[in-house]
Amino acid sequence: MALPKNMRLKGHRTFKYIHKNSKKYHGEFMTFKVAKSNPEILFSHKFKNSSNNLRVAIAISKKVSKKAVDRNKLRRTLQEWLIKNIQKINNHKPYWLLVNLKFGDFCNDKSRLLEEFQNLMFKSRLIK
Repeated sequence: MALPKNMRLKGHRTFKYIHKNSKKYHGEFMTFKVAKSNPEILFSHKFKNSSNNLRVAIAISKKVSKKAVDRNKLRRTLQEWLIKNIQKINNHKPYWLLVNLKFGDFCNDKSRLLEEFQNLMFKSRLIK
């Protein structure tokens, strides 16, 4: 199941802003870049209610897997975890989150991947 449209990050200006103004959290399999939202950047995408939501982008490099099928499965598992645990996320604090998966072979071990994802969500204080 995909993320709802009001939770997705779009646009090159958004990603430039996140790379420049974010706080970074590193794990074994992935890195988080968390930045406070800047709704003025999103006006070109005609989003409504853009300031109150957590917005997420998950980037998986070809270094992780050459097959798009594997990369999409990893992305979908992380998005599914987010959707299931959305009630725990601070919606009153608008943040933008960029998740970058590092190089590694964890296609078969999704439990470790989800465990680290959850740990980084706690570490970055997006979930209490």
